[in-house]
Amino acid sequence: MRKKEKKHNFFNDVYEVVRLIPKGRATSYGAIAAYLGTKMSARMVGWAMNAAHSDKTIPAHRVVNRNGLLTGRFHFKTPKTMQQKLEKEGIRVKKDQIVNFKEVFWDPFQSLG
Repeated sequence: MRKKEKKHNFFNDVYEVVRLIPKGRATSYGAIAAYLGTKMSARMVGWAMNAAHSDKTIPAHRVVNRNGLLTGRFHFKTPKTMQQKLEKEGIRVKKDQIVNFKEVFWDPFQSLG
């Protein structure tokens, strides 16, 4: 009898990538979708992030839109929780947007190959 293989699905693939984002860095929904070979699935990555809040091993606060906007902030415990978590890691946020997004942007292609 074969060992049960880990269930493979898009959300789990997203979570595996998000877990690799280093502290003090952030990436976008679209960058994750492109890395997974589904460039047009940025919205699906967002849905995965919305479903991830019960798992403390997934740093969903590090995933923002392509302009560094904290578009997922309303899916956290409070609308300010996402910003607070980012700021705790040294990322500056002003008016719900990462101030130096280009500098803190983590590109899965560059880091993971």
